[in-house]
Parts: sequence; C-alpha cells; structure tokens
Amino acid sequence: MARVHSVLAASVLLVATAIDSVAALPRKLASSVERLKAVGPEGQGNAAAQAAWNDVAKAKASQIPDLIVAMDGANDYALNWIRAAIEAAVQRETVAGSKLSVKSLETVLRDTRHHPRARRLAFELMQRVDASKAQTILSDFLQDPGSEMRREAVAQLMATAARQTNGTKATAVTTYRQALGFSREADQIEDIAKRLQDLGDKVDLAKTFGWVSKWQLIGPFDNTGEAGFAKVYPPEQRLDLGTGLTGKSGPVKWFPYETRSEYGLVDFNQAISSLKGAVGYATAEFWSDSARTAQVRLGCKNGWKVWVNGALIFGRDEYHRSAEIDQYRMPVSLKAGKNILLVKCAQNEQTQDWAKEWEFQLRVTDEQGAPIVSTR
Repeated sequence: MARVHSVLAASVLLVATAIDSVAALPRKLASSVERLKAVGPEGQGNAAAQAAWNDVAKAKASQIPDLIVAMDGANDYALNWIRAAIEAAVQRETVAGSKLSVKSLETVLRDTRHHPRARRLAFELMQRVDASKAQTILSDFLQDPGSEMRREAVAQLMATAARQTNGTKATAVTTYRQALGFSREADQIEDIAKRLQDLGDKVDLAKTFGWVSKWQLIGPFDNTGEAGFAKVYPPEQRLDLGTGLTGKSGPVKWFPYETRSEYGLVDFNQAISSLKGAVGYATAEFWSDSARTAQVRLGCKNGWKVWVNGALIFGRDEYHRSAEIDQYRMPVSLKAGKNILLVKCAQNEQTQDWAKEWEFQLRVTDEQGAPIVSTR
C-alpha cells in the first residue's frame, strides 16, 4: 500500500466547489440522496443505499436537474449510485412520455461550480433530448475548467479539422492548431500532434506541454530498504548548489542537467548512473511575473516528494506502479519573481526490467492545465 505524505488537507486533485446540493429537493427525496452519499468503500452504507436508490429511481422528470445538482460533494462510490438511479428515473419517465427540461439541464451544465461528472451527465441527457442543441453549444466549452466537457469540445473541433483535410490542408492545419491550443489531455494532445505531422506540420510537444527542462541534480543518496524516502538529506534542509555532500558511495555535488525529452523526463539513470536503492534530488528556479495560484503537475513511478520555496507540497512513497502525464496535480502559490522547486526521487531495489526507470516529469500550469512558463 502506498504511503502518502502531505501538508495539504486531503487531496492533490482539485474538485468543483460544492454548493447546497439537495436544497431544491423535497425532504424525503433529499434524505434518500443523502443516504446514497453515505456510501463508501468496501460496501459501506450499501444496505441503506438500496432502499434510497429505489426512492431516487422513482423521481419525476421535473426533478432530474435537481438530482444532478445533488451529485455535488459526493464521493466516487456515491456518484455511481446516484447516476444509476437518475438513469433509471429518466428511462421510466421517458417511457411514460414525460420530457426533461433542456433549459434546466443546460443551466446545470453551464454552472462550473457543479461536480464535473454531474455536468457531464446533464450534457449526455441533453444529447438524448435535443442532440442538435447539445451539438450547437458544445463549442462554448473549449475553455471549460472540467476536462469532461473541454475534451468533448476539442474532439468536435478535431472532427471539423478532419473533414477539412478533404479540401485545403492549410485550413485543416489551422483548425488542428486551434484544437491543440485548447486541449489539456495528454492523449488528445498526442493525437492532434500526429494528425498535424501527417499534414506536414510538426508540433514541438515539449513546448506545448511546457515542461520544466533546466535543472540542477545531485545524487545518489542511500535508499536501502526504502528508508531513504523518509530520511532527511541535506538538500531538504538547505539548498547550497556550491557545496559538495556525502552520498551513497562517496562525495557528490550538484551539476546542471537539461532534459531533451519531448515529455520532459528527468532521467537519473542517464544523468547519474543506473543504480538501485538510491535517492536523487533535482532543483530548478521558476520565475513568475506576478504572485499567483498555480498547479505543479508531476508524473513519476518512483517514490517522490516536491517542495516549493522550501515548503513540502506532497509526497508519495510508492514504486513502479505506473506513470503518466499530469499524474499528480498539486495546488501551489507562486511568489512574484523567483520560486525554487525541489524534487526528491527515490529508486528502490527491485531488479525486474519494468522496475528500471528512475525519472520524473514536471510542469507548472494554471488550474485548467495551460502551461505557465518561467519568465527566465
């Protein structure tokens, strides 16, 4: 089991701001929804939820938008229960000839305070009731803070570009470039880049993602028995790039490293040595033209910790599970001027081929995933 260490409240993922989600429902229906919201892992609350599910599944068409709003603040287990009950209610009401209010569904969809999955459900129900209307408004969500709607809107723009390839390639390239500017999902970005490349327009993926590419590295330090993750080595106490330190097997010192990877990978195996049971550190200056909120987004399959301006932001003591772009999203406050990023990356002692990677990738973005680039 992974051991998670954080100075944040509970999660590194941003969630929609919950509002009073059951206020508009009749008391009995609101009570049933609350019982569904009490569902948790390992069957927690399932017995009480079954009766509540039956009540919610009997909701009238006019109550569906308010039930969707009631998804706000629910955990993933509860969301599945509530959505299934809403789907059952919609199906029953549709068979009975009752229609959902497209206007009410659109109101829920456009309110970004609601849970992303709730807004997505509102859109899907709009598609069933009035597919033309849903398709017409989709372009309004190209800059949506929720990935569910933004992704769909970008996909629509990509489909437009694909049709344009039958005419003037330059027009298709322009549209794909627009889609690339709005996309925030790694697989979608890669898809657009490939389509542009097929049209003879190469994409600089490293620039598109906005990786932090210039670092100072030091290591290795010892991680025998995975004890190095918790051990406080000197870089965590004081950053002095001019001072040599004692490492795992002798003296070590800071040295410059610039990643050339399209995916911003900082590879300690390549930079230091292919070692096991080791810890490496990377630090970078990140300059901001103003004080602002942002996110540090990291992908890593090793144990890691991240500090910003000396404050521990988050850490995860887990090895070789998986890695993906923007795997961990950590809200931070940047100062105007120079900010110091510090990453600790720990490699364990597993020797299998799939356990060789000792690397991370990191970028700084706004809340929607648009890259923020250091001004120096």
